[in-house]
Amino acid sequence: MMKYYNGNDTGGTPGLLPQPYFWWEGGGMFMSLLDYFRYTGDSTYNDVVQQALLFQVGADNDYMPANQTKDEGNDDQGFWGMAAMLAAETNFQNPPADQPQWLALAQAVFNELASRWDETTCGGGLRWQIFTFNNGFTYKNSIANGCLFNLGARLARYTGNDTYAQWAQKVWDWETSTGLIDASYNVFDGASDLQNCTSIDKLQWTYNAGIYLHGAANMFNYTKGNAIWEERTEGILNASHIFFDNGIMQEQACESANTCDTDQLSFKTYFSSWLAATATLAPFTYNQIAPLLATSARAAAKICNGGNSGTQCGSKWTTGTNDGSFGIGQQMSALGAIQSSLIQVPGQKVVAPVTNSTGGTSQGNPSAGIGTTSATPTFDTTPVTTKEKVGAALMTFAVLSSAIGGTVFMVMES
Repeated sequence: MMKYYNGNDTGGTPGLLPQPYFWWEGGGMFMSLLDYFRYTGDSTYNDVVQQALLFQVGADNDYMPANQTKDEGNDDQGFWGMAAMLAAETNFQNPPADQPQWLALAQAVFNELASRWDETTCGGGLRWQIFTFNNGFTYKNSIANGCLFNLGARLARYTGNDTYAQWAQKVWDWETSTGLIDASYNVFDGASDLQNCTSIDKLQWTYNAGIYLHGAANMFNYTKGNAIWEERTEGILNASHIFFDNGIMQEQACESANTCDTDQLSFKTYFSSWLAATATLAPFTYNQIAPLLATSARAAAKICNGGNSGTQCGSKWTTGTNDGSFGIGQQMSALGAIQSSLIQVPGQKVVAPVTNSTGGTSQGNPSAGIGTTSATPTFDTTPVTTKEKVGAALMTFAVLSSAIGGTVFMVMES
């Protein structure tokens, strides 16, 4: 995987992956390396991870860097925020005192996502995009809202502050009220606010199921075994069996049709990670999750035998043969499955993520991200060439305050 990354080379930009990989996937890749350190204890890549996570924070320490902001979506920012959250939960090496700290970065992203909660349509929810001129601004989807839900649940557990948990509950209630999470706990992709979210795109992706499963498990843990969150955790886990064929993980919406795009090829990375974390946070799920991770890990490893190096992983683990589809997402996904399976290795001590009362050392700032210039950022004015988000007729740097019905919430630490 790291052979693809040159951000730490001379002339490279720390945190950025080469084309055609988008900015958000860099945050995802560093999450996989944080997991790698957590599960193996190997610190080989720690300095590279720290450099990248700090280089991309932006002027306001909120993962809104100038070179990305004009086409950055809520989910994009959310993935980097979740990487910072994972660094805090992993007790990853803390930045120097004069640099932003992991917990504070996660809080900044949470606060900015919460400030964009939009009740002008669909009864609430986050839009996929932050700015009106980007394609997808009228789409309210599960992954953007999942980032807010996931961060809220994890911040509640880490800090003990219930305001974060109230936001997690608010997002869950909205997802279920719109039908984006149905009565059987299937998690669907999203809906257009032009129809007031009445017509739902019912595609299901591993990372959507995973982000809500992990958030629900954090809420179960935070509430010390609350029966409602136990039911929700179990419900999403049971519904997630559509992502397994004979116990082997698959991206069922695109793999069989050979239509997985660059982003989708990485989704199994996060699903594996969140499954493993769920097993530690909600131990009643362990007996379901551990065999699925073990079977998937064996299947993934079996097809990591391609390319000139003989270590390139294919994209389909269910076939038993390498399909010749190589890239960062494929390597990330295999790594995620293999290292996540370590939760079931005898003698491997994998503990639940730390909190500030169980050894966590990252320093927070509950008002981070509030009142920053990111609401009306100064953009890098180079032409937009990435993602499908930009509507050429709408290339004005609009301020969203008139369109967003949310209020900025300051969360005070307990």
